[in-house]
Amino acid sequence: MQQHSVKYTLLFSAAVCGVCAVFVSAAAVTLADRQDANEVLEKRRNVLQAAGLVKPGEKLAAAEIETAFESVEAVVIDLETGEELPDVDPTAFDQQKAKKDPAASHAPPENLSRIQRVPDRALVYKVKGDAGGVDMLVLPIEGYGLWGTLYGFLALGADTRTIEGITYYSHKETPGLGGEVDNPSWKALWPGRFAYDDDWQPKVEVVKGRAGKPEEDPYRVDGLSGATITSRGVTNMLRFWLGPQGFGPYLEKFREGQT
Repeated sequence: MQQHSVKYTLLFSAAVCGVCAVFVSAAAVTLADRQDANEVLEKRRNVLQAAGLVKPGEKLAAAEIETAFESVEAVVIDLETGEELPDVDPTAFDQQKAKKDPAASHAPPENLSRIQRVPDRALVYKVKGDAGGVDMLVLPIEGYGLWGTLYGFLALGADTRTIEGITYYSHKETPGLGGEVDNPSWKALWPGRFAYDDDWQPKVEVVKGRAGKPEEDPYRVDGLSGATITSRGVTNMLRFWLGPQGFGPYLEKFREGQT
């Protein structure tokens, strides 16, 4: 066969593709467990970051993340009733997978956050103090911004009202504008704000422009400059997940000491 013929070129290309496919498939299978482990570590790091136990951008080894996470207890809850489900293993529960399963999720009423499906069950992370009591609750949150869905965590104090921190780990917002949800300076504005008003209605909001200090302006947070739609999206998702279609029933039971 002539080396520069069309047939030779096609056969050579097919052989190279075949060898590469074998290597890629082998790597995917071999590294699957490691990828799953890294995904778990990244989720735990974000939970710790929302709770203020890890600083934004702080580099931690896997063992350090595991040690810090020893103070956190993950539980699965029924969103409708607010009850904890001790028979459900939180390490085996995939909330995003449940959201996509029609048998394990439902369509909420029309909402400003444009959330289409809500899992019947959800994860809650309890951050324990030195005395063993719950110091914080970390809740997974998600909702639509400008270009897509933002995924993050919101940390509330044991009173279920005081915000201890917020972090976003996945989004499609514009860098320098809506992408500033990742900015440590903006996230530092959240601790000390109030999620609910005196009647336990979700009231926290991201405003256009600047808000006051937490003690003077407890329900409002500075808007993201040039990103009004993203700012509004953050407000909408927080009010959704703090409300009756989200973690509202669970937080009410927690306040009453029923969980």
